[in-house]
Amino acid sequence: MRENMTKLFEKIMDFKFDNYGRNFLLTKDKSFDHIQVTILLANWLKLIHQNHKSFRVFDNGLAISIFRDNSTRTRFSYSSAAHALGLGVQDLDEVKSQIAHGETVRETANMISFLAEMIGIRDDMYLGEGHTYMQEVSDALDLGYEEGVLHQRPGLINLQCDIDHPTQSMADLCKLRDYFGGFDNLKGKKVAMTWAYSPSYGKPLSVPQGIITLLPRLGMDVTLAHPQGYNLLDSEIEYAQKVASESNSKFTITNSMEEAFRGADIVYPKSWAPMQVMQERTELLMAKDKVGLDELEKSCLANNKKYVNWECDRDKMNLTKDKKALYMHCLPADITDVSCSQGEVSKEVFEEYRRETYHQASFKPFIIAAMGILTRFDSPGQIISKIQNNLNYRF
Repeated sequence: MRENMTKLFEKIMDFKFDNYGRNFLLTKDKSFDHIQVTILLANWLKLIHQNHKSFRVFDNGLAISIFRDNSTRTRFSYSSAAHALGLGVQDLDEVKSQIAHGETVRETANMISFLAEMIGIRDDMYLGEGHTYMQEVSDALDLGYEEGVLHQRPGLINLQCDIDHPTQSMADLCKLRDYFGGFDNLKGKKVAMTWAYSPSYGKPLSVPQGIITLLPRLGMDVTLAHPQGYNLLDSEIEYAQKVASESNSKFTITNSMEEAFRGADIVYPKSWAPMQVMQERTELLMAKDKVGLDELEKSCLANNKKYVNWECDRDKMNLTKDKKALYMHCLPADITDVSCSQGEVSKEVFEEYRRETYHQASFKPFIIAAMGILTRFDSPGQIISKIQNNLNYRF
């Protein structure tokens, strides 16, 4: 989908930026207009970069990152976005900080934010804790700004929590809009968000939850498929049902991967841990019970092996619409005979769609940059216009 930068800028400026907020924590907290303008802005920034132009909006300042779990794509996407906006990146290493000595969330949030413009947090390991922690940081930043401790209130971006992974699902939506030629062309498309076998355990619920709570809002029909026991959070299932009803789309749940794939336009086979396992794992992690964690892992891997046939292979892809649904994955995928002996996707299918998955991932830095602009400034439209004026001058 080729777009003209000026026309895309004009589309962006048709939106109102009122009440966007200083945070992007959950996609369901954002209005449909806010979702759309974030996607359009990300696409515009991507085009600017593709044309070797700058969208730098800061002369100085820091982008703080707090990663409580390992990351490649999101970590580098965050750093890339921050540098493109003109910010230096500083990672908060909690081992080297005073957090271990009892420093409170309120104090940490203020101490790291004196010259911060943007804060990104990844906290997805502890079910029931990650989003709560981000809300605590948000409250601390609000208080620090209100009391005059902070000269500016940094934008706060969820880089993955226990509930949602908004930078991923929004990047996925960028890919879908680009692949199918616009928001309107997404209506009625069938998405198979399915569990897939993995020789590992403890993968967060936030990716499938992000997909099922976002895509029905676009009028897309979403089928969630998983084996018995691999449930997602009830709150996210209920929200998906609610927005599907409001948008006249469909949200269904099945225990058959084949049923989900049948007639699908898009397939998203991705492993995750059962909700009950994540709850138990959280308790063991917080108790630092290594023996308990080892035992839990063994039992979960044994349970996973009951469902090794939940693999995205050519036979299942042949069930999709015209036998050529778009395969999506947040990466890294567990690829059979490549990264493991048996995994989420066959080598043949992944290689066929490898470029598409890399292209899917390429939207994430620009989504993060868009969120950074929209959450940081009182009048983001003025900042976006300034970027456009600079582009006109440089051209």
